[in-house]
Amino acid sequence: MLNLSLEKSSSRQVRLWFSLSLIVAIACGIWAFFKGWGQEYIIQDDARSHVVWMLKFLDPELFPNDLIIDYFQSLAPPGYANFYKLFSQFGVSPLLLNQILPTILGVITTGFCFGVCWEIFPIPIAGFLSTLLLNQNLWLKDDLITATPRAFFYPLFLAFLYLLLRRSIIGVGIAIAVLGGFYPQGVLIAVGVLILHTIWSEKIVESINKKSYLILFTGLGVGGLILLPYLINSSQWGEVISLTQAKTLPEFYPGGRASFFTDKPLDFWLTGDRSGLLPQEWFRKSPIPPQVFAGILLPILLRYSSKFSLTQKISRSILILPELLFVSTGLFLLAHLLAFRLHHPSRYSQHSLRIIMAIAGGIAITLLLDVILRKINEQQNKIFLKLGLVVLVFLGLCYPSLTSRFPITNNIVGKIPLLYEFFAIQPKDTRIASLSDEANNIPAFSQRSILVGSEYLLPYHQNYYQPMKQRAEGLIKAQYSSNIEEVKQFIQEYEVDFWMLEEDALTLEFVQQEESLKKISPTVSAEIEENLKTGQKPILSSVTDRCTVLQVQEYIILDANCILKS
Repeated sequence: MLNLSLEKSSSRQVRLWFSLSLIVAIACGIWAFFKGWGQEYIIQDDARSHVVWMLKFLDPELFPNDLIIDYFQSLAPPGYANFYKLFSQFGVSPLLLNQILPTILGVITTGFCFGVCWEIFPIPIAGFLSTLLLNQNLWLKDDLITATPRAFFYPLFLAFLYLLLRRSIIGVGIAIAVLGGFYPQGVLIAVGVLILHTIWSEKIVESINKKSYLILFTGLGVGGLILLPYLINSSQWGEVISLTQAKTLPEFYPGGRASFFTDKPLDFWLTGDRSGLLPQEWFRKSPIPPQVFAGILLPILLRYSSKFSLTQKISRSILILPELLFVSTGLFLLAHLLAFRLHHPSRYSQHSLRIIMAIAGGIAITLLLDVILRKINEQQNKIFLKLGLVVLVFLGLCYPSLTSRFPITNNIVGKIPLLYEFFAIQPKDTRIASLSDEANNIPAFSQRSILVGSEYLLPYHQNYYQPMKQRAEGLIKAQYSSNIEEVKQFIQEYEVDFWMLEEDALTLEFVQQEESLKKISPTVSAEIEENLKTGQKPILSSVTDRCTVLQVQEYIILDANCILKS
C-alpha cells in the first residue's frame, strides 16, 4: 500500500509513477487516434485550415493562386511550418503526421509536467496526479488533438518552466526560441514569468546570485529576437482588424465564424472561447470533471499547513504557479485592451490555467490523501478501508474517461467518396465554386481549390477578408441570378471550373431556411428571396440537365465550361 508520508521517495517509486503518467498520456492519444480508425476520409477540424496547405510540401503544383491557401500559409509560425516540412521531405504526408503528433505531444507534455511538479513537490504520486489531471484537461478540449501551433504550446511551455526551475541558462534560451517558432504568443507569457520569477526570487532570497540574472537576460534577449520580426514587419494582408471595425461585423457575434462579442458579460469575460478568462469546457460542457477544480484547494491547505505534514516538502519553486497566474491574467487583460493585435485574449489565460490547476490539483489531492491514509492507519480493518479509498479515488479521477465524449477529437469525416474522387482526378489548377458546407472538405479530401468556404471566412485581416467576402456575395448573386450573362461573367472573373450545388439549393424554401446565406450578406439574401417569391428562376436551373457531370447523394456538380457555352 502507498506510503505517502515517506521523507524521501525511492527511485523505484519515481520510476513507477512516472511510467504510469506516460502510460496515461499514451492511452489518451491512442484512444483519440482510434476514434477515427477505419475512416478513409478524415481530418481534424482545425487541420483543414492550418495543415492542408502543407500538402504543397509534397506537391508544389497543388493549390496555385489560391487565396485561402496563401493566407493560412502566411499565418503559420516558421518553426511549426518547417517542422512539418522536414517530415514531408521524407515522404510523410502532413495529414498523416497531424494524426500521429497529438499522442507524441501528449507524452512530451506529460514528461515535462511531471518534472515541473517534482521540482515543486518531490512526491512521485503528486507528479502522477498532476499529469493525470492535465491529460484530462487537454483531452476535454480540442487543443492538443489539432497538432496546430496551439497544441505545441503545452510541451514547449512546460519545458520552459522545467528548465527555469532547474536554472538552466542555455535550456531557458532554447526553450523560448523553440516556443517562439511554434507559438509566438507563448513567448510573451514566458518572458513575463521569467521577469516576475527573478523579481520574486530576489525578494525572498537575500543574496540572489548572478546566474539568475544571466537566465533573465538570456531569456529577454532570445524573446526579443523572436518577437522583433512581428513588430517591424507588416503583414501582406494589412493591419489586424480594430475593435471598432469588429463590432460592425456579424462574424464576431454568436454564430459567426469568429464569434467574440456577446450581450452576456459573464460569458464574455469568463467562459467565452475567444474572450473568456477561464477554459470553457470547465463550465459549459457536460460532464464537468469536478477534479479540475482541485487546484483551488491548494491555497487553503497551505494556509493550514500545520495539519498537513507533507507541506514541508513543498519547495519555493511553487511560486512559479502564482507567477504564471499573474502574468497570464495580465496578458489576458492587455490582449483585450489591444483588441486582436495580440490575437484572442483567451490564448493567454486558458492554456496557462489548465497547467496551473493540474499541478496545484495534483499537489492538493496528494496532501489530502496523506492525511486520510494516516487516519486509516489508526483504524482497524485498515486493508478494507485502503482498498475502498483506492477504488473511490480511481473512479473519481477517471470519471471523464468513462463518458462517451472523452477524448474530444472534433474530427471531420468525409461521407461522399465519389465526390472527392471525382475532383481529385481533375487538373491541379481546378477551382470549385459552392455555397455548401461540404465545400470546406474538398481541399483536404481532393487536394483541389475552392473559391470560398465558410470555414475559411476569417475577418481578422481586411486584405484577405474583403476579397473573400466579395467572392461569397458574388457567388450568391450568380447562383440565383436569372441573367446568364451575369453568371458567365462570374465564372470568367474567378476562373471557376465546377459549380457544386445541393439538389434543392435553387428553391425558395432553401433560401428561406439557409442561415449561412443570411450570415454572408443579409441584404443580398433578402433580395434573392424577394426575387424568388416574384417567380424569377435562377438561370442555373435551366442548364442543370445538360451541364451536370456528376450527381451524388444530394449534390449536383455542374461543368462551368458548359455553362459558358449556354
